[in-house]
Amino acid sequence: MLVFRSALADWMVVPSGSMNPTIVEGDRILIDKQVYGLRIPFTTTRLTRGNDPQRGDIVIFASPKDGSTTLVKRIVGLPGDVVEMRDEQLLINGVPIDYAPTSDIPDADLALATRALDHRYATEKFAERSHSIMVLPQRAAMRSFGPTRVPVDQYLFLGDSRDNSEDSRYIGFVQRDSIVGRAFRVAYSLEADRWYKPRSDRFLSPLN
Repeated sequence: MLVFRSALADWMVVPSGSMNPTIVEGDRILIDKQVYGLRIPFTTTRLTRGNDPQRGDIVIFASPKDGSTTLVKRIVGLPGDVVEMRDEQLLINGVPIDYAPTSDIPDADLALATRALDHRYATEKFAERSHSIMVLPQRAAMRSFGPTRVPVDQYLFLGDSRDNSEDSRYIGFVQRDSIVGRAFRVAYSLEADRWYKPRSDRFLSPLN
């Protein structure tokens, strides 16, 4: 089982809201560890190249800040991309990303502390893939940066909760070899604010 979890698939408890509303505190997410290349168990050495990470993938990686903290974020910039953010809006290679306001995301799964803040949702679209993001207008955050070019074999990551995420804006680019795997589904979820009551609506729900 340890070999399986090290090299093939694993699960992770999400303790923070940096990926709200896609992933919420208390989610137990499933991780495909072989999608980007099969590793020798208990090492970072890959036996195969695997698929290249794609823009929009939700991935698990070791933080370049300390090398030991495990983070979950969304890939925004691929190697060679020029990425810029202007007042929360992304531009990739000079092209503005499409956004659409949305209000059909239920607040019920958010932590009580987040629900108490002014929070707004939007749909962000990368080519044919779209996902929801959340902004917190009253929270201090880096809402503009760049333009900056993503180095070869590195990636730029952002959290879906754009104003509550320690991502590439603060920790820099991430090497491909640091990527552990791709998160693809919520196994189950427990709500800490309500005595760890199971969230039935999130049981085996896919991650966009």
